[in-house]
Amino acid sequence: MVDGSGWRVGTASAPVHHGEILQGVFRHQGRLTRGLVTLPCTVHTTGASFAPARGGALTVLPTWKTKARRAARLAVEACARPGDGPVGGRLELTGDVPLGRGFGSSTSDVLAAIRAVQDALGRPLRSETVARIAVRAETASDSLMFEESSVLFAQREGEIIEDFGHPVPAVRVLGFGSRPESGGRGVDTLSLPPPRYDDAEVGAFAGLRSMLREAVHTKDVALIGAVASASTEINQRHLPVPRLDGLRAVARETGALGIQTAHSGDIAGLLYDRDDPEADARTDRARALLHTIGIHEQWTFTTDD
Repeated sequence: MVDGSGWRVGTASAPVHHGEILQGVFRHQGRLTRGLVTLPCTVHTTGASFAPARGGALTVLPTWKTKARRAARLAVEACARPGDGPVGGRLELTGDVPLGRGFGSSTSDVLAAIRAVQDALGRPLRSETVARIAVRAETASDSLMFEESSVLFAQREGEIIEDFGHPVPAVRVLGFGSRPESGGRGVDTLSLPPPRYDDAEVGAFAGLRSMLREAVHTKDVALIGAVASASTEINQRHLPVPRLDGLRAVARETGALGIQTAHSGDIAGLLYDRDDPEADARTDRARALLHTIGIHEQWTFTTDD
């Protein structure tokens, strides 16, 4: 439905991610900046619709999705034209993304809301603008708005530290809940103090950044796994993953490329070569071995499905 201003009920969707391939601190514009590279995920999506209306009131359903409402308000301000007057509307969000687990549920909500507003008002925004709106709406944002290319993203500034120029090469992921004792309740990520990395770790992150750049440019999935494992090991001092010794053993026995974790969540994954003829057998064996160390919540996907 379109009204006289050219508005319509806008609809949109947004993806999730599966935690990080790399997360740490990196040199950017002459200073150290916290940054991350997310692992694409096809397990969940968020849907949104936005019905614009004259007047300033803007509501959201479910009502507790206040970050998405803030994002929609900021997007309206960015998209509205000078003659539009006060613009409000009704935002509705749908989806099944688990909260606080490392899937980027808040950013998925925020991104779907912004995209629905853009669709309703007929004024697209640049991805860089969307990123800044997302950070204003939720304090720290993931990089879900950059779908065409993998980026090293400053999650608290909403800026790209480095654009690697291509998507992350596709891998098979055996995902799982890394903290069974949490009962799937997730982690309140914003309540966690930011990790304080030492000089050796900062140097290691610089090397991993270079490795990841090479991995993306050469489509080297083994190198992707090595970067993910190294990031997991560095961050183990700051947000320990239970049963990591057991996970290392499963990875070795099944020929995994690496261990990948949500550094602010309670999910993790074993990475496998999607094109390996034995990929199914490897993941099936890993599923069984994870059960033996008490990890029963599991799922599989390929990052480019």
